[in-house]
Amino acid sequence: MNLLLLHTESDGGLAKSSLEALSATIALGGPFAVGIVGESTQAAADAIATCGAARFLTVTGPDYGQARYATDAAAAEALARSAGAEIITAPATSRWNRVLPGVAHRLGGKADTHITGLTISEGKPAATRWFYRQRMEAVFTRTSRPWLLALEGGIAPAWSGAAGTAATEAVTPAASPRTQVTGFAAPSSDQQTIRPDADLLFVTGAGWTKKQPDGEVKTAEAETIILDFLRITRSSLGSTKSLVDLGGEGVAVLPFLSHMNQVGQTGSTPRHPKGLSTCCHGEEPHTVGWRFIGERRAISLDANCGWSRGKADVLYVADAFAVMRKVNELLA
Repeated sequence: MNLLLLHTESDGGLAKSSLEALSATIALGGPFAVGIVGESTQAAADAIATCGAARFLTVTGPDYGQARYATDAAAAEALARSAGAEIITAPATSRWNRVLPGVAHRLGGKADTHITGLTISEGKPAATRWFYRQRMEAVFTRTSRPWLLALEGGIAPAWSGAAGTAATEAVTPAASPRTQVTGFAAPSSDQQTIRPDADLLFVTGAGWTKKQPDGEVKTAEAETIILDFLRITRSSLGSTKSLVDLGGEGVAVLPFLSHMNQVGQTGSTPRHPKGLSTCCHGEEPHTVGWRFIGERRAISLDANCGWSRGKADVLYVADAFAVMRKVNELLA
């Protein structure tokens, strides 16, 4: 028996990454159970009632509505023991990523995160993962059981079957948390710049904060142009490492960027349908994070930059300030 671990979102439903993990688990074949954790789980179970799961196990209650290591780890352990699972999959959310290694230790198994592919090879599950700063891809398997796998988003299409009525089985973990969740704080939608489900990834390069052709640094104007574009298009914002780290070099930076926005070898590897890179020369450490972007375009004044050498589908040799000002004007 395999087990898929899911947690509900703030609205009681399931995220796209959970439905993608469901498709990947179904593709493994064989009987599987679904374990759902949340304050209220019936609606989530009903939404995937026709997925073919042999059992729907739930850990439900106010203690499980918010992410917390003690309760999430206890819930995952209880679900795994109840299912008697050998292969345990879960979407690679921040909530599951931080508890799966600990749960594997409790169960006497092994855990692997950042899995980008899951198949059956010679009758055994085989996982795909990137190593050495995403320069080497490996396909491997383990003999240890249970084997816990955190699946990255985008490795399978989101499950889209009909809803129904799921017969759920309640599981009670042996958890007595010593911490209390007193509230949940989140930035407003206008302040939020990382949007994994956005159709477009807009990446800013270090050129935005460098001297422009007229010899002036125009950081304030760059901030206005970029934020206006994000506000109009609701795209997700990324940055190169060079731009994120300029603050340590005493150079002006864009204040709304952090290491969370970093895309590339030491950053994230997003999976948006389209990507637009601006004021970036297309160096390998940055473009390595673009391998799963569907359509790649770039704006750069350098016609010989890395983007022109097979790394971009379309390269606009132009001033990103002028181009994006005009784009914002047309969109508005």
